[in-house]
Amino acid sequence: MDRIVIADDHPLFRAALSTAMARASPDAVIEETSSLAGARAALATGPVDLLLLDLKLSDSEGFAGLAGIRADFPAAPVAVVSASDDEGTVRRALAFGAAGFIPKSATLETMAEALGSILGGDVWAPALSELEPGESMESRIASLTPAQLKILIGLQQGRLNKQIAFDLGVTEATIKAHLTGVFRKLGVHNRTQAVIAAQALTTEV
Repeated sequence: MDRIVIADDHPLFRAALSTAMARASPDAVIEETSSLAGARAALATGPVDLLLLDLKLSDSEGFAGLAGIRADFPAAPVAVVSASDDEGTVRRALAFGAAGFIPKSATLETMAEALGSILGGDVWAPALSELEPGESMESRIASLTPAQLKILIGLQQGRLNKQIAFDLGVTEATIKAHLTGVFRKLGVHNRTQAVIAAQALTTEV
C-alpha cells in the first residue's frame, strides 16, 4: 500500500492531486500538508513512497525545499508539482533529484499517468522527450567529484555502502553523504537509477 504525501498550499490543487493519485493507485494512503515543515514532519514519521512537492510554499520557494529534502531524506522519491513548467525549471528540478515533474496545467488524466509512471520507478517530465539524454547524462557524470565517481563505480559493481567505504578508507556515513550528491548531480533518486544512468553512458558508441 503506497503512502503518499502531498505538500501544496492550494486546497483545490491538493484535491486534484488526490483524485489523480486515487486513479493511479486506488489503495494509496494520502496525507496532505500545506507547508514544507509539514512535509518534513510526515517524512520523519516513516517511509513515504512518494512526496508531491510544490516549489512555492509559504515556508519555501524555489529549489531550496527540494534540495533540502533530497539531502535529509534521500530514500524518499519526490515529484515536483509547479505552475512554472518551462524547460529550464524542469531540467533544474530533475538535476536536484526530483523523480518527476508534473505541471499544474496538466489534465487529470495526464497527472494520473505521470503519478503511475513515477510510482513504477520511472522519471516522468513533460520536457524529457525534448532533451538529449546521452549528452545530458554525460555532462552530469562529468560533474562528479573524483570521490563521487569512485562511489558510482562501486554502485555499478554491486557493492554495498560498507564495502565501498572500506575500499575508499572512509566511514559508511561519508558514503551516504556522497551518494546524496551523486543522485542530485545525475538527476536520479535511487541506486538503481544511478546504475542504469551510468550503464547507459558506457554502452554508447
